[in-house]
Amino acid sequence: MQAWQVHENGEPSEVMRLAEVPTPTPGDGQVLLKVRAANINFPDALLCRGQYQVRPPLPFTPGVEICGETEDGSRVIANPALPYGGLAEYAVADAAALLPAPGSLDDAEAAALHIGYQTGWFGLHRRAGLQAGETLLVHAAAGGVGSAAVQLGKAAGARVIGVVGGAGKAAVARELGCDLVVDRRAEDVVAAVKEATGGRGADVIYDPVGGAAYAQSAKVVAFEGRIVVVGFASGTIPSPALNHALVKNYSILGLHWGLYNTKNPELVRHCHEQLTELAARGAIRPLVSERVPLGGAAGAVQKVADGLATGRVVVTLEETA
Repeated sequence: MQAWQVHENGEPSEVMRLAEVPTPTPGDGQVLLKVRAANINFPDALLCRGQYQVRPPLPFTPGVEICGETEDGSRVIANPALPYGGLAEYAVADAAALLPAPGSLDDAEAAALHIGYQTGWFGLHRRAGLQAGETLLVHAAAGGVGSAAVQLGKAAGARVIGVVGGAGKAAVARELGCDLVVDRRAEDVVAAVKEATGGRGADVIYDPVGGAAYAQSAKVVAFEGRIVVVGFASGTIPSPALNHALVKNYSILGLHWGLYNTKNPELVRHCHEQLTELAARGAIRPLVSERVPLGGAAGAVQKVADGLATGRVVVTLEETA
């Protein structure tokens, strides 16, 4: 089969190589899946760089989120078990963790439903307790993780403010349903959010960026607000001033979604049921901005790594009609 492999750590476009390799053999409790579509995630770039919390043995195949096909032809969503990732014709996954692909979504959309939307759902509902009528601020609102949070926030009845970088991403954020879009390159984020909220600030802030974005969050979080720390796409991990959290009476909530797969997998299945229902009624739909063939996977991972993508970039191997 064809598969992308990483033999040394570095930038995705430099270290990913497409090769002909043996089809992997599943281990105990695992299944072999035919890959129909693989969604590119920022962790794929971190894996290539050797900066992810999991470091598979070299060589490995990136691709942590797919829509695949089982031996009996069922469409499923899976997180491949590294080193046999999803940027290949076949991948290996844990049988117990397979989830049915929603019939309302095509292969590329289904591949993009899992990690970003699960992270959004757990962050907004399980961790932050977002309520209808509250104000939600989403950093990187036009990106893969941010776009999911915007849609989930709107579905929950929140007023959503999206922060983006550039006019093109601002247009995407508006199409996603943001009530207000702030272009951090052209506007003062703190001043714009305070003006939009009458000085009160945002009740829930969803931050997959870190760095300067977190500093802005601390300045615009409302009384009894919640900042959900999802990741550090900026490359800078902030050091929160806990005295500031005390004085302003807000919460800083960490979210490592992957832990739920081991600590409470039933919650992951419950979340998938909620997401499937939301997708069926059109309340959420992954924004797939680009579909590329398997041969274009290295460039796609690099594009996501460089923060140049809007929505989701998905590698497609076989599409349903």
